[in-house]
Amino acid sequence: MPTALPTDWIVFHALLLILLLIEVALLHKTTPQNAPGRSYMATGVWIAGAAAFAVWIYMRLHAVLAQEFLASYALEESLSIDNLFVFLLLFKSFKIDEAKQGRVLFWGILGAVVMRAAFIVAGVQLLNKFEWVTYIFAVILLIAAVRLVLPEKHDEPKKPAWQLWLEKRQPISLSQEGFTAVENGHRMPTVLVLALVGVAFADFVFALDSIPAVLSITRNTFVAYTSNILAVMGLRSLFFVLTHALGKLAYLHYGLAAVLAFAAAKMLAAHWYEVSPLASLVVIFVLLAGTAVISLLLQRKDEQKAA
Repeated sequence: MPTALPTDWIVFHALLLILLLIEVALLHKTTPQNAPGRSYMATGVWIAGAAAFAVWIYMRLHAVLAQEFLASYALEESLSIDNLFVFLLLFKSFKIDEAKQGRVLFWGILGAVVMRAAFIVAGVQLLNKFEWVTYIFAVILLIAAVRLVLPEKHDEPKKPAWQLWLEKRQPISLSQEGFTAVENGHRMPTVLVLALVGVAFADFVFALDSIPAVLSITRNTFVAYTSNILAVMGLRSLFFVLTHALGKLAYLHYGLAAVLAFAAAKMLAAHWYEVSPLASLVVIFVLLAGTAVISLLLQRKDEQKAA
C-alpha cells in the first residue's frame, strides 16, 4: 500500500482548520431558536469534509485505504454517540449553562485530539510488533459491548471521586464567565474547569474502546489518525444535534454494542478470515440504521398508545 506523503498530512490539517473555522462561524452566538438548525448544518459540514477527504485518499493513495477511512470514520462517529451522552450528564451534574457548554467542549475536544493521536501511534506500533496484542484489544471491545448492553443508571448524577478530592484541596468558584475567577482577592478555578476535566477524562476512557475498534479496521497510521481526528473534531456540533435526538433513539446503545462486538470478532478472526473495509462499512451502517429505525418505530408506537 502507498504511504502518505508530507503533502497528504498538510492537506489534512489544512482541511481540519477550514472545517473548524466554518463550525465556529456557524455556532458562534447561537440562540435557542437557531441552535438546532445551525448544529445540523455544522455536523453536515464535518461529514462532507470527511467524504471529500476520502476522495482525496482514493485519488492520491489507494481505493482500499479510502474504504478503510470511511469505515473507520463511520465506526468512530457512531461510538461517539455514547461519549456524547456522558458529556450531557457531566454538564447536568455541574449545572453548566447551555451557552457555556460549547466553550467547554471546544477546549476538551482539542485536548482529546492530542491524546488520541498519541494513542493511535502507540496502538499501531504495538500491533505491528506484537500480534498477540490483537487479542487484548478484542477483549477490551467485548467488555465495552457488554457494558453498553447493560447501561448504568444515570438518573441522579453523583460527584466523581476526583471532584470530591479536588474540592477538598482547592476552592472552586461557581462562576461560569471563564475558566478562572477572582473571589475575595484570590484567583481560583471555576466549575467550567471541573467540566473540562470531566470531558477530558471521559474521552480518555472512551478512547480505550474506540481506538482498538478503529485499529480492527485499519493498521495504516495515516488512515487511523485522520478518520479518528475528523470524527472527534465534529463532536461539538454533533453534541448539540444529539441533545435534540437522544430521546428518540432509546435502543441505539444495542446497535453500538453490536458494532463493538463485530469489531472484536473481526480482530479475533483476522488470521482465518479477513473482512474487507467495504463489508465493515456496510455492517456498521446496517447495525446502526437498523437500531435507529427500530427506536423511532417503537417510540411512535408508544406515542400512539399514549394518545
